[in-house]
Amino acid sequence: MPTLFDPIQAGDLHLPNRIVMAPLTRNRSPNAVPRDITATYYAQRASAGLLITEATAISHQGQGYADVPGLYGTEQLDGWKKVTEAVHARGGRIVTQLWHVGRVSHDSLQPDGQPPVAPSAIAANTKTYLIDAQGRGSFAATSTPRALRAEEIPGIVHTFAAAARNAVETCGFDGVEIHGANGYLLDQFLKDGANHRTDDYGGTIENRARLLLEVTRAVADAVGHGKVGIRLSPVTPANDITDSDPQPLFEYVVRQLAQLGLAYIHVIEGATGGPREVEGRPFDYQALKTAWREAGARGAWMVNNGYDAELAERAVESGEADLVAFGKPFIANPDLVRRLREGAPLNAWDKATFYGGGEQGYIDYPALG
Repeated sequence: MPTLFDPIQAGDLHLPNRIVMAPLTRNRSPNAVPRDITATYYAQRASAGLLITEATAISHQGQGYADVPGLYGTEQLDGWKKVTEAVHARGGRIVTQLWHVGRVSHDSLQPDGQPPVAPSAIAANTKTYLIDAQGRGSFAATSTPRALRAEEIPGIVHTFAAAARNAVETCGFDGVEIHGANGYLLDQFLKDGANHRTDDYGGTIENRARLLLEVTRAVADAVGHGKVGIRLSPVTPANDITDSDPQPLFEYVVRQLAQLGLAYIHVIEGATGGPREVEGRPFDYQALKTAWREAGARGAWMVNNGYDAELAERAVESGEADLVAFGKPFIANPDLVRRLREGAPLNAWDKATFYGGGEQGYIDYPALG
């Protein structure tokens, strides 16, 4: 039976172990440009089977938080190229997460101070992270969005594909992960709590899934289907997102995705960064995986949320998962793979340094020895 430390092929990605570093927003990229310490941060963690970068905006419009990186400007691409070179020099594999936040943004972060965009003009009851002129960070309520016009939607699809091409061809990433989770734009279109449209992108399951599937096909065509993963979160309440009946919605989505030859699907089980079972939101993840496989998918099944060494080992050995993503443990433990392999104690993370700042709480956590 497989273990966490066995290699696996995920599409075009040959991974030396089943331990994945989950995408983790760290707010350390002023002007959306990754810095030299960003390269150090990811290179320190290159022993992971796969590194997934922090969510990275595909456009200025896609930005929703201060000092998060982008993939749409020359300086941003040059910054990411340093990151991939540093990771590859350590023998690692790294993909970037393509992000459009939709309504989870603030007017001050948008081009010309315009309102954020969304499937419908419904404000999210959540907060974003802003940094003032004195460099002080704070959380603020998101702005009310405007509904995307139908004629604007092909441009969103094109921008995702262009960002993917930038990531692979210019920056040297081994692939990309599409962020379809956590209440951001693609998830907003999927779920009826945020999508009240009456056109071809609203109403039925097929219509609400249309944008996510169009984006995935375009990205896969741009960089190669075996270099693409996608992240989904069926029942998370993150960023005020809800759906009245997520089981048939997501089983439809994965059956359609199964036909695209993707490298992997990355599923957040339960509430992102919270309980694995969300009260009042039951969901059958094994039925979801079965739907994916029965539809012909060969890509890897990645699970995420609250996994420790024991739970991760059990998931892989039982066949419930092919890959397991770890989030906060990777923040504090750059050598997490070794620590899990040896049963060594883990460093504790400092929550106060998660968002914003410099080297402290970013590249100064000690490795074993």
